[in-house]
Amino acid sequence: MLLNVTPYVTLLLLSHSTGRSNAFNLGVVPQGKNSAKISNRAPTTALGVTVGLGPGKETEQRDASLYQGREEIAYEIPDHELFRQSRMTQFDKKSDAWYSAMLGTAPSLGRVSQETLDTIHTPVPLEDEIRLSPSDPKFTAYVTKLRQPWAPIVPAYGCENYSVPTPRRRAESWRQFDVLGMIETDYSQLPADYGTDLVLDEATSAKYESVLQSQKVWLDSSVCSARLVYINGRFCPSLSLTTSIAKNLTPEDLVDAREEIIHSLLRLPDGYTDTLEGDKAVIRKECGTNSLAQLSAPHHNTGPATSQFAVNNQQGMACFAALNSVRTGSVAIVDVPKNHKEVLPILIINAITEGGGVTQNSGTDNTKGVAHHPRTLILADEFSESSVIQSSIDLDVILENEDTSIIPPKLYNGYTQVNVQRNATVTHSYIEETGGIPTANVDRSGSQFDAARETEAKRPALRDTHLECIDVQLISEHSVYKGTMMGLGGCGRSKLAMTTTLLQPQTHSEINGLSLSGGDQTVDMRTTIHHIAHDTTSEQAQKNMVGGRATATFKGRIRVEQSAQQTESNQLARALLLSDRAKIWSIPSLEIIADDVKCTHGATISDLSEEELFYLRSRGLSRTQSRNMIMYAFVDNIGMGVDKGFLYGKGMLKDRIVARLENMVPRGDRAIKGEFQSV
Repeated sequence: MLLNVTPYVTLLLLSHSTGRSNAFNLGVVPQGKNSAKISNRAPTTALGVTVGLGPGKETEQRDASLYQGREEIAYEIPDHELFRQSRMTQFDKKSDAWYSAMLGTAPSLGRVSQETLDTIHTPVPLEDEIRLSPSDPKFTAYVTKLRQPWAPIVPAYGCENYSVPTPRRRAESWRQFDVLGMIETDYSQLPADYGTDLVLDEATSAKYESVLQSQKVWLDSSVCSARLVYINGRFCPSLSLTTSIAKNLTPEDLVDAREEIIHSLLRLPDGYTDTLEGDKAVIRKECGTNSLAQLSAPHHNTGPATSQFAVNNQQGMACFAALNSVRTGSVAIVDVPKNHKEVLPILIINAITEGGGVTQNSGTDNTKGVAHHPRTLILADEFSESSVIQSSIDLDVILENEDTSIIPPKLYNGYTQVNVQRNATVTHSYIEETGGIPTANVDRSGSQFDAARETEAKRPALRDTHLECIDVQLISEHSVYKGTMMGLGGCGRSKLAMTTTLLQPQTHSEINGLSLSGGDQTVDMRTTIHHIAHDTTSEQAQKNMVGGRATATFKGRIRVEQSAQQTESNQLARALLLSDRAKIWSIPSLEIIADDVKCTHGATISDLSEEELFYLRSRGLSRTQSRNMIMYAFVDNIGMGVDKGFLYGKGMLKDRIVARLENMVPRGDRAIKGEFQSV
């Protein structure tokens, strides 16, 4: 079959037969140089095609004369670089242009920013991912197709221009996320004097402290060992309580910082820093390699982080972690020394003002937004204990009649790293509450609810994006990480991602997650628990509650490498859909290469239990009260990992969660009746 491709290139489909098999090869016949040749080893018709199961000996002898006088078929070796961007759509190009504008040209964190920027702009090498020989140490069993020698090599989806994949609507890590809304919003501004301390006068400092106290995110010096307060990404000394353990690092401080800190700050998630953390000799003895890409080789390694197979299993946060390294102005560091036990919690507050820290012109529609890049580094040395609470909060409350047209959209792009050494324990809570509370009743039909939908559509926080990447490394034996991640905010788009890597025997990880979404939000929460060493354990409990017209995604991935024998891992994800118009994708994932493990996972999605509602209503409770009680019980156990001083008390975290649940409680009858309805 002859198909015209260019004036000088044609495609020729050939059939080559060996015995009873039939394999087809595609040849490009050029009229020029830089070409190679393949032998014409199959008889063809005038159209260049033979079809069948393959000829026998008689047919081969009969058609042998056809080979005589035939020239070898040539093909042109492509210039692979010319094809690097060939499959990019207009949307992909727009996404990369948006990311380029976010990067800027002026690194702010010294050596860390410059080296990361150089890494980002280093093109992904165009290497053939196909491994034909299982004996090759880079072989992976996941390759399902062979590339013909004349076909061009292109980088993985999203890596056409940068060494880390940028957001793509159809990429696995960004499915169901509002990528279009994110990249159509310009967040390229930075707060004024970003990278310097925020010096407040006494009156302003007292005002901000009063606001934080009223929102119940403030801990007095008597109930916390340290307090680091950042406003619009700038460290505020007058509101902070620093110690030798918890303090702020500026670019000037990093000049004399020890190498361990610099090394940690340069690390990127999703495997883009390929070297495993910890002692190289110990890691190699335990895992057989120091390379993340070569774990479970030769047959089950994922290969380089930029390969398409590896990209498909990533959380998609590497590009934003790299962006944080380039644009962050300071680092909140918690450096717990050896044998030290911190009795009281360490509080880190990232507060965002209504204007985001930039000067706005009153009466104008400010479509150009502002970005904040908070950075946190937690280092727990041997035999230490510590508790760290990270709180993201709005510093201003938008008034009912306030002109919201002057409020710029905001991007919160956080990156948190936790390194835990031998016999150390870190209790860590990340609580996201930015963006206010979504509007209730947007899912209900009827003209009386039109005002609710209009209010939600005009809510300024719908233009905001909240991103947080948490990377946890359990580096040595008997290290323990207990993490709680809560997405409670009202931003239009949010994505929280946590990766926990267990690198040595007897390490343990506990992860509790809670996601509440309503209104017109798009919420994405992803976790990865990576068991690398043998005899490691992990526990995970995830609760998701979706109401209004919100869209939520949860993907919990557990990977157990071949070296991680005797692993025990348990995961349970439960989700409640509170309205007929809400959507959720719950994706539990187990990848087990080892053969001596105990791993379980479960996932449920349902409405409120009809039997439980009937039981409560039969005892005199109203329908609303019954629904509230079931919703409270559903999320109650997730908060147990948060420090009690931050959780309990009037107006504290538990009360704020209850208030958000009351805003989400279903009202009226469900439009869809059946087995899973609530009544």
